[in-house]
Amino acid sequence: MRTKRGAFTLLEVLISIALLSLVLMALYSSLTMLRSSNSQLFEHLKEGVKEKQIVETLFLDIAGSSGKIDIKRDEFSRFCIEESVNSLYNLSLAKICWIVSKNNKTLLRTEGNNYKLPIESEQRVAVDKVMDNIEIFQVYYNKESVLVALKQIGKEPISFMVQGISQPVKKKKKKRVKKKKPPKRKAPPPKREPPPTKDVK
Repeated sequence: MRTKRGAFTLLEVLISIALLSLVLMALYSSLTMLRSSNSQLFEHLKEGVKEKQIVETLFLDIAGSSGKIDIKRDEFSRFCIEESVNSLYNLSLAKICWIVSKNNKTLLRTEGNNYKLPIESEQRVAVDKVMDNIEIFQVYYNKESVLVALKQIGKEPISFMVQGISQPVKKKKKKRVKKKKPPKRKAPPPKREPPPTKDVK
């Protein structure tokens, strides 16, 4: 004959609640850890995609150049491409400069037509902030290849080479050949008239 079991005792209910709260706390902490790791992974992927876009843009700027490249290292480290077909603003031929400010270590990209640095207010130039905390930005141009080294503080360095960029041939100025003037002819000495002859009578 079965004996009917009564309801749970208060002690059993309290123990089950305590166990359930422990399980929920463990689940919540694991969920929080999962969220933070996902957000870190998302940020890392986002930075990786941005980094890839920056490198790709710089690569295409160089690959689309006509070879007219100017590199200066002064208060701004500059890498200027006088003519490139790679334009982010639908220009047929764009002048593009990649500039690093030594004060705040920011990498900037400028694009426009026939502008001079430093940029003046009346010039129509697009300026894009590309990257912060730049530790290294070096560009080397030798014969038909361009080598780029880029590094942010606390991150892995990036380097790549673009080949097949030939330097424009400098047109030699044709020397004008001066036509030699024919030597001046000396005027013939004046003809001396013979002295008058005296008639002898």
